Amino acid sequence: MKLTVFGATGGIGQEIVRQALTAGHKVTAVVRDPARLTVTGEGLDVFRADVRDPTALRPAVAGRDAVLSGLGVRNRADAARGIATELTRSVLRALDAEGTRRLLVVSAAPVGPEPADSPLLDRLMRPVISKILKDVYADLAVMEGELAASATDWTSVRPPKLLDKPLTGNYRTVVDGFPRAGRMIGRADVAHAMLAMIDDSATVKQAVGVAY
Repeated sequence: MKLTVFGATGGIGQEIVRQALTAGHKVTAVVRDPARLTVTGEGLDVFRADVRDPTALRPAVAGRDAVLSGLGVRNRADAARGIATELTRSVLRALDAEGTRRLLVVSAAPVGPEPADSPLLDRLMRPVISKILKDVYADLAVMEGELAASATDWTSVRPPKLLDKPLTGNYRTVVDGFPRAGRMIGRADVAHAMLAMIDDSATVKQAVGVAY
């Protein structure tokens, strides 16, 4: 496939690029600073652009089979000004202009409802975490609203706490829900899940919980 990856220098983004290249796909990595992209390989095209400019992004998404985004907030200041929503809105405009349909993005587990059968510890901790990171989750919730209102065949992937650990391929996914007692997942496995969902029609226009 021909894929474009936004947020390609981030933890999940670099894993998407790395795994996609290993699988034999052609990958366009959209970056602001090419020096921060450590992944190399045959089939990789590095596209330098300001993600806030939809017009500049159009060549990067034209004719692609799918676009995957690891864009997210780096700190609370980013969240307070709605950076995830702002950047994703720009990507959506570029996709709309080029007629590219498939889009997969990273969100977060607390944006969705808590599973009815969650263990007591999870039910106690979730409100605390949501309060501490309320700006982050509020931004992501608005971002998901932008996806739902778009013409794209979107999927929002909602992981819990992210870890830096090697790919395992051993995780759970729940469409329009979240795995019971799913408290963490490696960034490499989130990337693996996103790539696996590209051709999964059951995930189109859905939020998908993913966790160990």
